[in-house]
Amino acid sequence: MSHLLPEDAVGAVLVGRIWDPATAGPRPVLVDGDTLIDLFDQFATMSELLNTENHVVLLDQLRATTARRWDLDEIAGGTFRVDDAPAIDRDAPHLLPPVDLQALKACGVTFVDSLIERVIEERCAGDFTLAEQTRSQVLDALGGSLTGVRPGSDEAARVKEVLVREGFWSQYLEVGIGPDPEVFTKGPVLSAVGTGSRIGIPPFSSWNNPEPELVLVVDNRGRIKGCTLGNDVNLRDVEGRSALLLGMAKDNNGSTALGPFIRLFNDSYTIDHARQETIRLTVRGADGFVLNGTNSVQRLSRSFEELVGAAYGRHHQYPDGFILFTGTLFAPNQDRDAPGMGFTHKTGDVVEIGSARLGTLTNMVVPTEDLEPWEFGIGAHMRYLLDQRQPVLDGRQ
Repeated sequence: MSHLLPEDAVGAVLVGRIWDPATAGPRPVLVDGDTLIDLFDQFATMSELLNTENHVVLLDQLRATTARRWDLDEIAGGTFRVDDAPAIDRDAPHLLPPVDLQALKACGVTFVDSLIERVIEERCAGDFTLAEQTRSQVLDALGGSLTGVRPGSDEAARVKEVLVREGFWSQYLEVGIGPDPEVFTKGPVLSAVGTGSRIGIPPFSSWNNPEPELVLVVDNRGRIKGCTLGNDVNLRDVEGRSALLLGMAKDNNGSTALGPFIRLFNDSYTIDHARQETIRLTVRGADGFVLNGTNSVQRLSRSFEELVGAAYGRHHQYPDGFILFTGTLFAPNQDRDAPGMGFTHKTGDVVEIGSARLGTLTNMVVPTEDLEPWEFGIGAHMRYLLDQRQPVLDGRQ
């Protein structure tokens, strides 16, 4: 249980979703000590909960009035069956990703510090064997670093002039230091996986990596209600061939991992605490390889509000709310096999993404063709809601 909850869980407002075998469907839940409270009768979906005014106050009232609960250790047992390794027991209650009807959105190239790696991918055209040489060439052209350049500023415009003249301008530099951030759809509604689930690498990729990110949870009016952890599984070779292959690189089965819970903002954890998050990454391979990294959210080159404003506004609404990956500072170039070959995933890698105040998201890497097919989509979810909600509605009449 300790790997699921933040260190200060006592003061945290944590909500999520579980799969309930008794009703054969998803139930929104609230963490209450060592139990999970069933919220379904009050909030049938996480979208409904997060779009409700005064939701934190209402949740606090439900702690004393809601009867149906699950033991958190039981849920952890259904999510991590053997030695804390991610292996879900489909016949037992287990954790799901903590969002449902929200759109899955993501921002890219939001850290000037890691922008170089995106340029390298493009210059290599997806060939990881050229990465080290290209990295040196690009850094020489930049004079060493882009750190401190504010996107959309006069300084950024001057940097662009220099790089265009040197032949190193890139579409990644445009969204990295230009006036407008990159915002894209990460995957279809309900396609995300939660902690304990397996994440997939398609057979057409040979250069790929995890992306540990802070994920903002936004309601249908564009207000940031809380945050969670995410893994924006990334196929570097595919996107490196062409940015127009972004959908192929980003949207595959098991490519969006979220969880373990959403931490809602309250007096003990505010949006300003989220701005200071340090997200840890550990990859442990079956071959004994270990990769460690961090993503320091405070080094984002654009504010949360700027990123949300690029996704939501008069130009685009989300009636059920949305989540927004905020990007990552981390881009692995540590050699895994031969020198100069860099890092790429192998089957059996266990990926842990965690922070002291958000818990830990844990997943295992497998080929996408070995994943269970995604079958519980919007239609199945609507049928479940109708079947479960009708008795409740009848009781209120």
